[in-house]
Amino acid sequence: MGALTSRELIIAGSVIVYILLTSVLAYALRSRTSAQFMVGSKALPAVVIGILLMSEFIGAKSTVGTAQEAFEKGMAAGWSVHAAAIGFLLLGLLFARKVYRTEQHTISGIVEQRYGNGARIVVSIIMIYALLLVNVGNYVSGAAALSSAIHTNLTVSTFIIAAFSAVYYVFGGLKSIAYVTILHSLVKLAGIAILVAVAAALSGGLEPIRNTLPPEYFTVEGMVGPNKIFAWIVGTVGAIFSTQYIIQAIASNRNELAARGSVLFAALLCLPLGFALGFIGVAARYLYPTQDSLYALPVFIEKMSPALASVVTVSLVASVLVSVSTVALATTALVMKDFYVPWRKPSPEGELRATRLVALAVGMLPLLCVFFTPHILELSFFTRALRLSIAIVACLGVYLPWLGSPRTAVASLVASGVATTAWYLLGNPYGIDNMYVAAVVPALVLAADRLIPGARGNAPGTQKVEP
Repeated sequence: MGALTSRELIIAGSVIVYILLTSVLAYALRSRTSAQFMVGSKALPAVVIGILLMSEFIGAKSTVGTAQEAFEKGMAAGWSVHAAAIGFLLLGLLFARKVYRTEQHTISGIVEQRYGNGARIVVSIIMIYALLLVNVGNYVSGAAALSSAIHTNLTVSTFIIAAFSAVYYVFGGLKSIAYVTILHSLVKLAGIAILVAVAAALSGGLEPIRNTLPPEYFTVEGMVGPNKIFAWIVGTVGAIFSTQYIIQAIASNRNELAARGSVLFAALLCLPLGFALGFIGVAARYLYPTQDSLYALPVFIEKMSPALASVVTVSLVASVLVSVSTVALATTALVMKDFYVPWRKPSPEGELRATRLVALAVGMLPLLCVFFTPHILELSFFTRALRLSIAIVACLGVYLPWLGSPRTAVASLVASGVATTAWYLLGNPYGIDNMYVAAVVPALVLAADRLIPGARGNAPGTQKVEP
């Protein structure tokens, strides 16, 4: 990497100053107990939780990935974000209060109440696997934005993102991350607004784009297709219903009504983002049709003044910091609650120390895989497919408690995890998305329990989640 230009120095300086200031803020608000680290001591306002939920799910991976998909397939790529609004709406109306009532802050703990300890361990392993892959996508998308702005290579940019985000999730915990996320989210929304304005100014608005690109780029289903859009909606709804950091954030509310309100507020925040990111992607295709689609969103940073470019780059970095931190925190919660604490039975002080070390490890582990990352949005929805299988099992346990048993719950989760991964690696044979495999396999295995003699019955000592 050669000497930085004055423009690059301004952008890099802005990013460094922002990261340092918010790191100091995160450290000042740091969690001092394990309860604060995991659920913020249930003292966070619903609005704060709602913003945290939106920022967790619509992070850098979703923003860069949606623009990339829109570059290739049209405005219909926005469904990847609209699906989150649908998912949060359904979660708020149907499930948020039930989740809060379980008094659990891990999805594995909720599943254990119905299906026992074996299912808890399997759910935890699958969720850890999925969340580690989520952070692979977060690192790559954040590095793409940073490298485009200051012209470092992807590897260097990835390690910069990893190093600075560690401050948030190692010291901050949920209490700190939730409040710092307010600032991050405001910056992120400002950055997206600037990107839309610059894309519109450079392209002359939507009309020239419509006159140049294929008509399919502007239809409801676009070149994405109804099958893929439906899979996105199913997978996103399932992922929202089951993802560890969503459950953890809901548990941080003060009461049941606040839990529902925070989720519905997150749904409202997600709505306009899909249209904005879709437009950015198609504008990039119109203006720079031969470039790598990964840079559909970051390319506009190069066309801005240093001041605007600094705001947008900072907004993308802020988005990455939120995403990486909340995913690392969620993974840490699973490792600690389901493995470390039952095994070591540490003192409160020892538990907090171990939590910080585990957080650092789970934050760094995805770096081993970033060099093999495929299309960002495809990876994103594969991780949602893995989480969908958990949602299927959890929802069936809540609403159809007579269906399945602890033994078949474990079998369904293992079968779904293996089948979904294999289907994804094979490239979705026969045009069947791996999302459908994740949805159908666990339901079939649980339903088969009704036909297998001796398979039914709850494990001793387990209790059903109250419908």
